[in-house]
Amino acid sequence: MKALYNDGHVAELPEDEVTHVVRHSAAHIMAQAIKRLYPEADFAYGPATEHGFYYDIDLPEGTKISDDDLPAIEDEMKKIVKENLKFTTFELSRPEAIKLMEERGEKYKVEHIGDLPEDARITFFQQGEYIDMCVGPHITYTKALKAFKLTGVSGAYWKGDSSNKMLTRVNGVAFASKDEMDKYFEMLAEAERRDHRKIGKEMELFMMNEAGPGFPFWLPNGMIVKNSLMDYWHEMQSKFGYEEVQTPIILSRTLWETSGHWDHYKANMYTTKIDDEDYAIKPMNCPGACLIYKMKPRSYRDLPMKLAEAGIDHRHELKGALHGLFRVREFQQDDAHLFIRPDQITEQVTDVAHLITAYYAQFGFPYKVELSTRPDDSMGSDEDWANAEAGLKAALEAMGVEYTVNEGDGAFYGPKIDFHLQDCLGRTWQCGTIQLDFQLPHNFQLEYTDVDGTKKQPIMIHRAGFGSFERFIGMLTEEYAGKFPTWLSPLQVKVLPVSEKSRPYAHEIAAELRDAKVRVKVDDRDEKIGFKIREARSIDRVPYMLIIGEQEVEAGNISVRDRSNKTVQRELGEFIADIKAEIEERRG
Repeated sequence: MKALYNDGHVAELPEDEVTHVVRHSAAHIMAQAIKRLYPEADFAYGPATEHGFYYDIDLPEGTKISDDDLPAIEDEMKKIVKENLKFTTFELSRPEAIKLMEERGEKYKVEHIGDLPEDARITFFQQGEYIDMCVGPHITYTKALKAFKLTGVSGAYWKGDSSNKMLTRVNGVAFASKDEMDKYFEMLAEAERRDHRKIGKEMELFMMNEAGPGFPFWLPNGMIVKNSLMDYWHEMQSKFGYEEVQTPIILSRTLWETSGHWDHYKANMYTTKIDDEDYAIKPMNCPGACLIYKMKPRSYRDLPMKLAEAGIDHRHELKGALHGLFRVREFQQDDAHLFIRPDQITEQVTDVAHLITAYYAQFGFPYKVELSTRPDDSMGSDEDWANAEAGLKAALEAMGVEYTVNEGDGAFYGPKIDFHLQDCLGRTWQCGTIQLDFQLPHNFQLEYTDVDGTKKQPIMIHRAGFGSFERFIGMLTEEYAGKFPTWLSPLQVKVLPVSEKSRPYAHEIAAELRDAKVRVKVDDRDEKIGFKIREARSIDRVPYMLIIGEQEVEAGNISVRDRSNKTVQRELGEFIADIKAEIEERRG
């Protein structure tokens, strides 16, 4: 695809820039269509985004654009595309640009130009009667816009400032081809089918209630999933040499002042008073771990000290940002804090990385690794930072892990490694993290006696693998579309008697499975077997159905139907041995 650049030259677009340029051009064409239909519309910002494009619009009082109006705007965009208008570009000085936008009644563009340097040269792109200030590039003719769709209307404040006027934001998507757009909407439909909020309701995993927005209610089935995941977590902590602790949920203001959270994080914290003194519900577990470390003198021989905590944390999120289990106000963190010597950085970071990658291997998640280095507002010495970054790099290279460097994006207290998971829909999620911290040991005056008898300050590693149990269960629900591996599944076997005569045998089978620690239920309702099978498959999403008819009663065996809908005759004892092994080995 060829593109027009702001210096007037036309060139072939690099493949990785095509989608962005198409979406950027679609925003201009949409604005032109809206201007034709709503001549008094005044335009603010209209960028391309990671997932599409939008334009923020100020409409005259009494005029509104709603989702019902989008087809008419799309039709006008199609007319503009069919007109095959040529994109052209020109440049003006700041005063000239302001004059042009004033003449066209574009007060938001005038304000935007006013924010630019006085000697700025402003470029404009034009197609037909529509002119917009922009740096480009753009498609060369409107006919090059092959595939687009407007997706919704929302509100947005001018410049993102709630003290400014609320504008109308019209959103859309655009792609280089119709095939790409079809695949995108297929992906959206699949994402909707897999939405953990929908599946969580169907399977009765969790619920939300206005009595506590952002505070999940875990239901019996969800608790089975959560406890099964936590059993796995406990085993992995033991395997990798962690000691588990639990710190209080409410701690005093003085603690949060020492940690720095009271000054830098209070807006996200829930506070209360106890005995007329200020307290806060903890948003994170690390200060409590520091107090445990400080309870008695420590020697270099005590390090590394590895404390794991499945701590319950609370953070205030804006109500509009809440999203199922992905963004909540109460969550249980799969947390750990390690206190180490400087010479242990590479060894311990490698060990932590092995633990986190073992989690992801268990669930089959591919991942990418990012190393974030020293930011401008960092604390600590140049030597500390150099050693810490070198230690993280050495750990990643020792493991043979490919990684990208995100320059300047580390925490102010130390560099970090982030793990970005990719799910079955190609979406990425930042879950695991390994962060080196010099600040909290300094704030809490933590120390250990070194081999030469001198006092030294330990380095702290913050570590999480799942991110939180809530978020990870939400991800797993969508990854598996509710069809959890047998070891995680709330219901592992459902016994379906075909008739009243087979019910006693069905209950005998269920009793034996229960004795073998298999989660089982009998569906002995007076319903047709086809209905029972469909419900077990689509609602319970159960790994195994045992269909028991008179033939099975007479033969003393079972008909096993798995998720592939394959049905085989088996001996009960043999089936029990196999499913127990599947559960104990956490297959799938």
